[in-house]
Amino acid sequence: MSAPLIVSIPHRLGREEAMRRLKTGLARATANVPILQVDEERWEGDRLSFSVRALGQTASGHLDVSDDHARLEVTLPWLLQRFAKAAQVAIRNRGNLLLTKRS
Repeated sequence: MSAPLIVSIPHRLGREEAMRRLKTGLARATANVPILQVDEERWEGDRLSFSVRALGQTASGHLDVSDDHARLEVTLPWLLQRFAKAAQVAIRNRGNLLLTKRS
């Protein structure tokens, strides 16, 4: 099994505001990425558990939101591993935009 892709994004919003922004931002992000299909999205407290499909491959993981950072951990199948670095950069950039811009 491969090592999970992990992205940690610091913020100064507090847990509730960060979760609000992430929930709305994630819905928009999946609508704007045509190759990405969300199979499961379940919030339990401060944790989002999810399963997504891209290029016929399934990836699953979770997103934990705390008072000062959000941490995404996702396990990619071997075919999507080659896109891990690009995905990590894109996730970090999108997350920073969601958690630092004024709303």
